[in-house]
Amino acid sequence: MDLEHALTLARARSFVAALADAAVDEDASACFERVLIELDWLHDDESSGLDTDGLGDDREVLYRGATAAIESLVGFGVDALDLELLLVRLEAAHALDGA
Repeated sequence: MDLEHALTLARARSFVAALADAAVDEDASACFERVLIELDWLHDDESSGLDTDGLGDDREVLYRGATAAIESLVGFGVDALDLELLLVRLEAAHALDGA
């Protein structure tokens, strides 16, 4: 994995982790955690660290950031269908969160 791919993955993971932390209930938090696990799985568990400092707590902004970062992973050879399915799960978690 090259540096740009690693940075994009780290950004996606950080946004999803921040969404899990900011979720209003445990079910939504668990759904975001599942997205994070699947994101790691897509990268053979070669995942970059998380840094949620400075991301804020606006769940709508976090969701848009996570979506954009995940979408951009297709440019690094990650299967587009896998990413689309991951985005569906992210959207479902976001809907469950009530945001």
